[in-house]
Amino acid sequence: MIEILATGPANTVQDAGRYGLRAMGVSTSGTMDPLARTAANLLLGNDEGAAVLEIQSFPLRLRFTDDCAFALTGAAAPMHLAGLPLPSNSRATGHAGSELVIDRPKLGARCYLALPGGIDVPQVLGSAATHARNGFGGYQGRDIAPGDKLHCQQARSTQAGIAPAFEPVSRLDLRVVPGADLHLFPKDRQDAFWNTNWQITPQSNRSGYRLRGAELTLPEPVSLLSYGLVPGIVQVPPSGEPIIQMADANTAGGYPRIAGVIEADLWKLAQARIGAQLHFVPVDFSTAAEALAEVDVYLEQVRRAARMVAE
Repeated sequence: MIEILATGPANTVQDAGRYGLRAMGVSTSGTMDPLARTAANLLLGNDEGAAVLEIQSFPLRLRFTDDCAFALTGAAAPMHLAGLPLPSNSRATGHAGSELVIDRPKLGARCYLALPGGIDVPQVLGSAATHARNGFGGYQGRDIAPGDKLHCQQARSTQAGIAPAFEPVSRLDLRVVPGADLHLFPKDRQDAFWNTNWQITPQSNRSGYRLRGAELTLPEPVSLLSYGLVPGIVQVPPSGEPIIQMADANTAGGYPRIAGVIEADLWKLAQARIGAQLHFVPVDFSTAAEALAEVDVYLEQVRRAARMVAE
């Protein structure tokens, strides 16, 4: 078990997300960086979608109440266990009474802490993910706070190990497929979308990233039927500032869809900070599908690293 000693806002328990309920207006939620969550769980031999702690405000300080293996992945952040530095993307053991401190990342935005078997919280609508907007799931439906105690599902071995790092990057080149409503935008607006270095504004959160750069306003307003939303869809509201839908996105919307970030690049967005710049690179659907192989190769490397530790 771990006890939270200090934490900032918006640090929550998340798993792979809540699926099959969008028709009832329940968004997916889940980890913003699915790659880091999966890697952390693989290092401990957990199910890939097991509940982890998503950390996006720092510093986080916690105490182990008994000996417990754990894994940390995601952003490249200074971490110390019992006062000693700990590498990123690693598996280690916290002994009873020892403290773990995770400071503001040098690169990236979110860290993920996994415990053996996953963090033990109730399943709500089939998932352990915190649905912050409606206050359910995760740990009592809220951000974690000092004094909270998080239990693991089961005991595991206490060996240490390091996984290959899938490092966050300082400049984001995001691969996107053209959106269903791209044709609504005049040629000069389309060119602006592809050629602008966009900046993530402070009006961004787990629901969506609002971008600043060029204005993509349409010559005249359009009225679209509402459609289903998933993470990665890039919408353009009347203001002309694009919004990229993220893990806590609404289930439906009606703004024009100019593009969609491919699934293999969503983890990069999760590790992008406020103020970061990004550039959209158009690709076709075949390239988008092939890009998932990059993720599979990395995760297989993590599996091999975990097996070597277990042996």
